[in-house]
Amino acid sequence: MPQIVVLGGGVCGLATAMLLARDGHDVSVLERDAEPVPASVDDAWSIWARKGVAQFRQPHFLQARVRHTLDRDLPDLRDALVTAGAARVDPIERMPASIADREPRPHDERFVSITARRTTVEYVFARAAENEPRMTVRRGVEATALAVRHLDGLAHVTGVRTGSGEELEAELVVDAMGRNSALPRLLRDAGTAPVPEEAEDCGFIYYTRFFRSADGSCPEPRTPALLTPMGSFSILTLPSDRETWSVTFFISSGDRPLKRLRDAERWRAVLAACPLHAHWLDGEPLSGVLPMAGVLDRYRRLVSDERPVATGVALVADAWACTNPSLARGLALGLDHAARLRDVARSHLGNPSDFAQAWDAVTEEEFTPWYRATVATDRARLAEMEALRTGSGPPQPDDPGAAVRACFPLAAGRDADLFRSLMEIVGCLTQPAEVLARPGVADRVLALTEVVELPQPGPSRAELLELLS
Repeated sequence: MPQIVVLGGGVCGLATAMLLARDGHDVSVLERDAEPVPASVDDAWSIWARKGVAQFRQPHFLQARVRHTLDRDLPDLRDALVTAGAARVDPIERMPASIADREPRPHDERFVSITARRTTVEYVFARAAENEPRMTVRRGVEATALAVRHLDGLAHVTGVRTGSGEELEAELVVDAMGRNSALPRLLRDAGTAPVPEEAEDCGFIYYTRFFRSADGSCPEPRTPALLTPMGSFSILTLPSDRETWSVTFFISSGDRPLKRLRDAERWRAVLAACPLHAHWLDGEPLSGVLPMAGVLDRYRRLVSDERPVATGVALVADAWACTNPSLARGLALGLDHAARLRDVARSHLGNPSDFAQAWDAVTEEEFTPWYRATVATDRARLAEMEALRTGSGPPQPDDPGAAVRACFPLAAGRDADLFRSLMEIVGCLTQPAEVLARPGVADRVLALTEVVELPQPGPSRAELLELLS
């Protein structure tokens, strides 16, 4: 009997498979990494080797949209994350002291997230997948070729061939192989038209350390959002599971002096010099400085000139589009993308051409705007970093909308309603353009930022270079 084959056994691949299996499909997951699922959360952090996941021990956060998706579609996975020690993060409870209006609003609970390290999240999903009746996870098995025939003038994928020569027939092949998916090459080898793709280096380097609490407490954020621009660098502070957290500096990849942040003592000295962030040092280090570079913003689409490149195959999550991880949008969009794939399969799976067109339409309407907004944010922040590095000063926004976007986080630190609006964007609940188009929002942002005196959030450029010398 034809089945669904999911390529990739990471979080989104397993979620896609579970959702389809629970909808009545027989699903096989092929995961290239051979290492078995470890016995515990602690083992997942300390010994689990996931060579196929470059960011496995890098900063990780589950935005509020993840909880919404789990509440709706995978509540048992939500409960398992909580049992594994996931942190509950409520930004309303942690509003900056600069906001005087502390009165609750209806539906404030929509901003709450539960979050954990990537190792913990993957452990929880992998354990759950082992007990899913209509789903099989085969670790150490890689798809090396696609079986293709022509259907109504289109290349139609009918299955996969593994490295051992085994052939698996499939009604649908789902690409969940992530950022470095081999699917474009596999399709090209099968004789299809090229897969349309956009890609650019986001231009950032990350330097991360993980910490564990010494007394059971977790540092409280003192900034409007967990990601804070600090002139020519940014700081990302992420609460996590089991009283752990991570702190990340990210810089422009062209800023050579700041690459000295790879040194643990210099890293610590810079964080200690940032008044709103120094308290994140109050814990036991779980890691040295973990660098990450060469991160791409990449977007793929299996439709070209309104015609599918191939049918019988679908891209999901990071295999479709991946972005700078500092905004933590990957799993927030990826898990919901998986749920929407399940929905489209319910009504269109029997007709390959209809399925391809319907899946492309859903992805373009509901998810691609998030990709575009993230790339625009990356470019604007990188340009700002580069200008400050070279001493030319912050670039002036080139349109009124860009000016509002640039001022939004500062204004949100002074106004309770704007803070909630910012959290809608941060939590991946509402697209940025929709939030900023609301009546009065732009005017309120600009009015607040005209009268706010910016505090010095950290060292000047000269002081920064001295700390790193």
